[in-house]
Amino acid sequence: MKPAKYERVSTKEQSTARQRLTKLEDGTPVLEVVDKCSGVIPFKERDNAPKLLVMAQRGDIDTLMVHSIDRLGRNTIDILKTVQEFTEMGVNVVSKTEGLQTLIDGKENPTTKMILSIMATLAEWELKNSKERQAEGIERARKNGRYKNNGGNKPKETTEQFFNKSNVQMCLKELKNGESINRASKIAGVSYPTAQKVLRLAEIEGML
Repeated sequence: MKPAKYERVSTKEQSTARQRLTKLEDGTPVLEVVDKCSGVIPFKERDNAPKLLVMAQRGDIDTLMVHSIDRLGRNTIDILKTVQEFTEMGVNVVSKTEGLQTLIDGKENPTTKMILSIMATLAEWELKNSKERQAEGIERARKNGRYKNNGGNKPKETTEQFFNKSNVQMCLKELKNGESINRASKIAGVSYPTAQKVLRLAEIEGML
């Protein structure tokens, strides 16, 4: 058994350890990986979570333990994609709160597979309803003369305008200094998604 444990703690919580080695009751070493970030950030866009996917691909881990399955993504769809990806790589995802494990003796757990299938169906249903509600809202706004051709959105910000902002410039400076996205966002006083945008556009524009 080659287990790892993943935790996501909110930015308000005290835990700052990103990676540490502990042991199970039988003495088996467990690599604990922690992300200190908002739950709205997708699993693959967090600072440390993607490392577990790399380890799974290399065969370095065969079990991923979490306190609750909601730690594995920003929403139901993201969680299901994460679980599926680990399972397809032969990693048994074990959730303590829900009492779930995706593999038994190397084969898919039929009970867990059924539960995840139901979750996927409900997620798709909710997404469809959400889009229908949005379309109905737009139609009502159009009839009442409140809907503009651009959907009522503000004019799109150019890359130059984006990088002219002082906090964006500070974030870019910290990224250039080698700080992580999470750390750079905090220093510059911008959101994590904004810091991600800074990194992405800076790479495209050749600023990094």
